[in-house]
Amino acid sequence: MNREQFLKQLGMVAVATCAGCGMYACSSETEPAPANADFTLDLTESANAALNNVGGSVTKNGIIVARFSTTEFVAVSVACTHQGTPVTYRNAQKDFYCSNHGSRFSTAGAVIEGPANRPLKQYNTELTGNQLRVFS
Repeated sequence: MNREQFLKQLGMVAVATCAGCGMYACSSETEPAPANADFTLDLTESANAALNNVGGSVTKNGIIVARFSTTEFVAVSVACTHQGTPVTYRNAQKDFYCSNHGSRFSTAGAVIEGPANRPLKQYNTELTGNQLRVFS
């Protein structure tokens, strides 16, 4: 193999490697939004204690649940619709935020700022005593 052939082969390997990295970078880091959710969070359990305070949030089964106010909870799919990075709830801004590329979503899951261009899936919540039900 001469130098020119070697460099061509090396270049093709580099291109193939970078293409593979690019495909991985665009893959989801989290599971897709559940189509049919129905689970209950016991707010007396330590794993769910964050939901006892306004601004607190918990992630379970591919859904992020946040306490929006003293009487309201909101639940949306946790995976950003741009590249699947988990979103976080920011109480001061009243939004869900993706730290990967800066996408912002309303508490209803609507896109406020891209690059995401599809909303987060929203789920229903119902509080009975200390039991918070999250369902489709």
